[in-house]
Amino acid sequence: MKIQQDISLKDYNTFGIDARAKFFIEVNSTNELREALQLNGYPKIFVISGGSNMLITKDIDALVLYINIKGIEVSTQDDDTITLKIMAGENWHKLVLWTLKKGYGGLENMSLIPGNTGTAPIQNIGAYGVELKDTFVRCEAMKIDDQAIKSFNKKDCKFGYRDSYFKNEGKGKYIIVSVTLRLTKRNHRINRSYGAIESELNKKNVDRPTITDISNAVISIRKSKLPDPAKLGNSGSFFKNPVINQTKFDTFTKAYPDAPYYKVSSNAYKIPAGWLIEQCGFKGKRFGDAGVHEHQALVLVNHGKATGIEILNLAQKIIKSVRDKFSITIHPEVNIIK
Repeated sequence: MKIQQDISLKDYNTFGIDARAKFFIEVNSTNELREALQLNGYPKIFVISGGSNMLITKDIDALVLYINIKGIEVSTQDDDTITLKIMAGENWHKLVLWTLKKGYGGLENMSLIPGNTGTAPIQNIGAYGVELKDTFVRCEAMKIDDQAIKSFNKKDCKFGYRDSYFKNEGKGKYIIVSVTLRLTKRNHRINRSYGAIESELNKKNVDRPTITDISNAVISIRKSKLPDPAKLGNSGSFFKNPVINQTKFDTFTKAYPDAPYYKVSSNAYKIPAGWLIEQCGFKGKRFGDAGVHEHQALVLVNHGKATGIEILNLAQKIIKSVRDKFSITIHPEVNIIK
C-alpha cells in the first residue's frame, strides 16, 4: 500500500476536474482499506471510486482513498435465479455486459451508466424504468471509525429516487466494499416501455426482444444523448427529475399542456428536468469551458479546462432559471464536493 502526495485527480473523476489530493492511496483489498483507515497523522478521509457522480470544486486536503477492489463471485443459484457478490471496484457497465454474456437478466436497462459498483447503492442508480433496488439483495460496508464490516439489506438502505441511507444518516460513516444482486437465469422480465426503448427496438425490427436487445437499445439511446466522459468531461445526468404533487401538476399542465411527464403514484408526477432546462434556453449553451450538452440538457459538460466552481455556478444559474419560469425546484443528482 503506497501513500502518494500532491496527486492530480483529473483522471479519477469523469468531469475531468484538475483538483489535487494532498495524500492518495489506491486500495485493492478490504485488508488494505482497513490498514488505510487505521493510519494516524493524516487529515480526514475522502473516498473516491469511479468518480462518476461527483463535482470537485476545490483541492482535497485529505487522505484520498481510491477504492479499486475487484472480483465477482456466485453466492447462490437455482434453476431460475443467481445471486452475485460484486466487489466495489468493478466497473458498472462492464459488469452489465458480463451478466448479459452469461445470460443473466435484470441489469440490462442500466447499461452504460458510468461509475463503479460500490457507489451504485449510494445513489440507487437507475435508468429506463429500472433501479438498483429491483435486483439488490445486500451490500457490505466497512465502518470508517472502527473498520467493522456491516451488512445492509434493502430495508436498511432506505432506497428512494436517487437516494439512500448512505446519502443521509450514513453519509461519511461507511465505505461500501461489495454489493450482492439477484438476477434471473430464465423467464427474464423484459422492461421495454420506458422512454425511447420501444421506438429503438422498432428501428431495429425487433419484435420479441431479449435482454441483450434491451441493453443494445439503451446503449444506442444513451450514446445518442450522452457524451463519452473520456472525450468530453461530464457526470451523466447532473440533475434529478423533479417530482411534484397533484395540485402543482394541475397548475403546471394547464400552463404547459404539451409538457412530458411520468405518473409515479396517485398523487405524484415526475417532470423531465432536461425538458425544463431546455425550455429555459440552456441546451447547447457554453459559458467559458463549462456548458450544457447539445443533445441532452440534463448533462453539464467540461469543454476542457472548466473548474468545478465554474460548473457549479452554471448549475446554480440553471436552478434559478427553472424555478423562476416554472415554480419548480430541481436538485443536483451529483455529489458536490465543496
